[in-house]
Amino acid sequence: MRSCTKLILLTFFTITLILVTESRRTIPSRKEKQELQKLLNHINKPAIKSFQTKHGYILDCIHIQKQLAFDHPLLKNHSIQLKPTTIPKWTRDKNTSQKSSSLPFRQDDDISCPLGTVIIKRTTLEELIQFQRMKSLGFKYTTSKDNIYNVLNMTGRHFAIAEYYKDNYGATGNINIWDPPVEPDQYSLASIYVENGFRDDLQSISAGWIVSPKLNQNHSGLFTYWTADGHEKTGCYNTVCPGFVQVSSKLALGSLAKPVSIYGGEQYSLEAIIYQDNVTGHWWFLLKNEPVGYWPRSLFHVQGLANGASRVFWGGEVFNAVKQRINPIMGSGHFPQEGFKKAAFVNGLKVIDREVEKIRSPPTKDLILFANTPKCYKVVTKSGVGEEWSSAIYYGGPGGCIIT
Repeated sequence: MRSCTKLILLTFFTITLILVTESRRTIPSRKEKQELQKLLNHINKPAIKSFQTKHGYILDCIHIQKQLAFDHPLLKNHSIQLKPTTIPKWTRDKNTSQKSSSLPFRQDDDISCPLGTVIIKRTTLEELIQFQRMKSLGFKYTTSKDNIYNVLNMTGRHFAIAEYYKDNYGATGNINIWDPPVEPDQYSLASIYVENGFRDDLQSISAGWIVSPKLNQNHSGLFTYWTADGHEKTGCYNTVCPGFVQVSSKLALGSLAKPVSIYGGEQYSLEAIIYQDNVTGHWWFLLKNEPVGYWPRSLFHVQGLANGASRVFWGGEVFNAVKQRINPIMGSGHFPQEGFKKAAFVNGLKVIDREVEKIRSPPTKDLILFANTPKCYKVVTKSGVGEEWSSAIYYGGPGGCIIT
């Protein structure tokens, strides 16, 4: 009952938030601010300890059993899993023709929370409104298998992705980090995305980096997003609503993704891993084999992600809300043909094949490449020497085109 009451309160306060975002007003009224503050008070749980970062945001240490995740009615009697039953060996070798510096994601000044607590980025009013605006757009990739009706209804959203269609228990990829500039009502991101189901039964999980106004001062930040239905009625970014169970005391969703790659210089990437625990069925999110947290199996149904996924996508996405405005940069802002150190990439593509329950690199011939606006953004496969480059893609584009 306690969890249901909290969820009802969250839903009630969110109505005000939706009214603000849909009206496109930048300054809420006094009454709206009061309601939004109540919502923030529910989201930002009391902290045992807090850190002010040099980038201006606050990281809170929250008691692991008192985090927002457990306000979800499906997690009322949930037993916390502190670490995965096993971590798959996403084997890597050093025999690469082009080496990248893989980012061991850490917080500023190696911040870490005390034992028994987890690290959560404190949500601000501006972030709350921005997350709701983004959520109202939905977060389902347009794919090569969508019909023309679906594509036409994705106005303003542009993708350059590699698609892989085979039953699996999760996937990984090294997502090259960039910091593309965006304008108000735009975003640019790169991610790995797993899903299963169709229409109302569609469920998905994604993770990567995103640049969006009012989030991290328009700089690249770590993000996750999940949904439990095809109409985006449920689901959430990061930890701003119940569902995702944070277990890490070091890695906070929403923190800056850094270092950022330099055109013609050092390259950095997030080694993002999303996979289903073979015992508990929970979907884990790891960075460079370090567990951040998980989505409990009870959040999903059998037609969706309860028993694995059937599709994986890797690549980039941008969004532009204003038709006549120039579209934003995707990735590095350069077309994939420019190659390493110039174009954005995702390499080390791997999946856990559900049929044989083994990790495999999808052959590039099995990857379906899709860009819904190829004059602006492109994607190509890359096969090179060594395990990281045996299955990889380059993607992106400079934007700068107006699509009417």
